[in-house]
Amino acid sequence: MTEMVYGSMPERVVEPVLPRWWRSIDRWSLAAVFALFGIGILLGLAASVPLAQRNGLDAFYYVKRQAFFGSLGLAVMLGISMMPPAMVRRLGVIGFMGAFAAMALLPVIGTDFGKGAVRWISFGFASVQPSEFLKPGFIVLTAWLMAAAQDINGPRGKSLSFLITFIIVLLLALQPDFGQAALIIFGWSVVYFIAGAPMILIASVLGLVGAGAMFAYNASEHFARRINGFLSSEIDPRTQIGYATNAIQEGGFFGVGVGEGQVKWSLPDAHTDFIIAVAAEEYGLILVLIIIALYAMIVVRSLFRLMRERDPFIRLAGAGLACIFAVQAMVNMGVAVRLLPSKGMTLPFVSYGGSSVIAAGITLGMLLALTRSRPQGQIGEILFRRGR
Repeated sequence: MTEMVYGSMPERVVEPVLPRWWRSIDRWSLAAVFALFGIGILLGLAASVPLAQRNGLDAFYYVKRQAFFGSLGLAVMLGISMMPPAMVRRLGVIGFMGAFAAMALLPVIGTDFGKGAVRWISFGFASVQPSEFLKPGFIVLTAWLMAAAQDINGPRGKSLSFLITFIIVLLLALQPDFGQAALIIFGWSVVYFIAGAPMILIASVLGLVGAGAMFAYNASEHFARRINGFLSSEIDPRTQIGYATNAIQEGGFFGVGVGEGQVKWSLPDAHTDFIIAVAAEEYGLILVLIIIALYAMIVVRSLFRLMRERDPFIRLAGAGLACIFAVQAMVNMGVAVRLLPSKGMTLPFVSYGGSSVIAAGITLGMLLALTRSRPQGQIGEILFRRGR
């Protein structure tokens, strides 16, 4: 009867999820992530074999584990990249609360694995580093608070985010993990800067960071030893930095050849923190430049796509995720060439580590979801919605 009076309603055609995802995703960035993971497996075949032999394990034990956790991380990335921004926001907030609770419990249930910093929760068959999973959730939560603060009668998002940042940095300093603390401060500063932070506040934050670094230098022997080693004019060839520097020099432009590198037999962390030294020695500067180009492609393409976004939350969260991803890669490679003091950060998707590669998958999944092409609407419509 209704159709007789008003006419039939036109049927709404809904595009299936996978074709819509493939059409809107940044395929170049997606390909770059898979290329980085492939390079990580290739380097793991060389870098992790000596460690497996020292521990009495199968020669490719760590490679198999990296392939398993890496595949899991890529599957997580693909699943999250199909989510709409609202679901990414919910996932980020829930993930942040879970990671924050786990990190707060580290003094009670955490372990240091003999490295002097209580950063992991061990389950026997595997271990989890909560701070790795905290970072993407923290960026999403910070972006949500600062975007909400721009609304009329919105919450005091900037103040709340600063309080949360302070508590997280305090927990990380107690582990101690000053590298992750610095990364958290950097991520918050990026989001705050894009949201319109006054320069005097940015200068104040930098001053607090400098004061905190001085306190850490005087209070932590571990931190002071790393800074002193970095500032020393001479490099002890028996240290990790010494071995890595020599390996990079030996590699030259084309490398010494596949399997011919020696640094993997000397460095205990050749498969994690110093994986770039293995790449430089065996494959030369060419592979290092390819790795840098792949990271640059992901970050630059993401930032350019975010420039077209009109949603404040998407802009803030996407920029923060892209920047912490880039800075973590820069810090890892900077340590290997002695541009930065040793921080203990992995190279995303390339270094060995279950927590690292899965957390990187979550970060890139969120970034790919937020940078998908979507109808933007007219600016007047967005202003009208915000004013209601």
